[in-house]
Amino acid sequence: MPVVAGRGLVYPERMKDSGENPTKDSAWSDSKDEQSATEVLQPNSGARVAKSDLDYLSISRPVGQYSVKRKTVLPICLFFATCLSTFWVGVSLWNPNFFEPFYRAISSPGAQQGSLLEIRQMLLANWDTGLTYMLCVMLILLMHEMGHFIATLIYRVPASYPFFLPFPANPIGTLGAVIGMQGALADRKQIFDIGIAGPLAGLVAAVPIAYFGVGQLDLTAQPYGGFGFRLPVLLDWFAKVTEVPGYETGDVVWMSQLNPLFVAGWVGMLITGLNMMPIGQLDGGHITYTLFGKKAHWIAQATIVFAIAYMVYHNNFMLILMVVLLLLMGPNHPPTRDDKVAIGPFRYGLGLASLTIPFLCFPPQIFKITF
Repeated sequence: MPVVAGRGLVYPERMKDSGENPTKDSAWSDSKDEQSATEVLQPNSGARVAKSDLDYLSISRPVGQYSVKRKTVLPICLFFATCLSTFWVGVSLWNPNFFEPFYRAISSPGAQQGSLLEIRQMLLANWDTGLTYMLCVMLILLMHEMGHFIATLIYRVPASYPFFLPFPANPIGTLGAVIGMQGALADRKQIFDIGIAGPLAGLVAAVPIAYFGVGQLDLTAQPYGGFGFRLPVLLDWFAKVTEVPGYETGDVVWMSQLNPLFVAGWVGMLITGLNMMPIGQLDGGHITYTLFGKKAHWIAQATIVFAIAYMVYHNNFMLILMVVLLLLMGPNHPPTRDDKVAIGPFRYGLGLASLTIPFLCFPPQIFKITF
């Protein structure tokens, strides 16, 4: 999921507000050169700079050793909560009404025993499906986030551990994951590498999982369930290569036809495609900004307008919450520490190629619901 690049000085926001100086326990400490918390590169003219302008200046990075104090308890708790969330939706076979037994057990004491028995029967019957789905989808998310995280370690850009986002109130059990970083300390090339490392690492897991999952599909049986998964272009290709029985381009995979590898791979494609949209702090936003500079702002705004128009035209508002969050975060990417650093022809070509990921991995209408 997106790397949220924080803007500002090298010390935490709480210090910025209180006027404290960084200590040895702060997010940054430099053993060779103890910088003051407000030290930045001054313009060549020597003019004094207002404190309100500090966010827009290049920041002088420490050159010695650094240490990052990261939260650990919350990321660990969210990781295990996401494991439980994805395990349960797999046990319930991705049924949109999977919370119904819990609801009945809580709201109707008379039906509590029957509801608990139903939950127990689901666990005994489908625990292996839930476990397979959980392991596959968590592997995809973990590799995606570790791609970002390892890149921040290589470039010594302070970043948090990944925060996984459990969401049991939907059929896939998660909203992905996110890390935060001090993006103002990274230059153009570093932001490119950090941004693209996550999607590429995630696809290393998602592509083979999706391929084998598609290969296990059989669409010849009469479907039921009223809830189906639409295939993106890449999975449509996989279905043709593996010659899925009964499949034709545009077909929906219904609840009764699902398998855990397919759903995990489908989720990996959905999350990767969504993250590669060229907007703001999404991975695609990082990449388009490093490729096109401020012209990327026009691309981001046009993408938002197109997404809203598409939802209105098709009367499909499944992603409206995502669009609202992107508007609140801001569709425009902030400047890097040094926008003039060259990224070279290889990175430029890789970046252009990566912009095809949303077209290949993101299913335009996501689900089909008939009940």
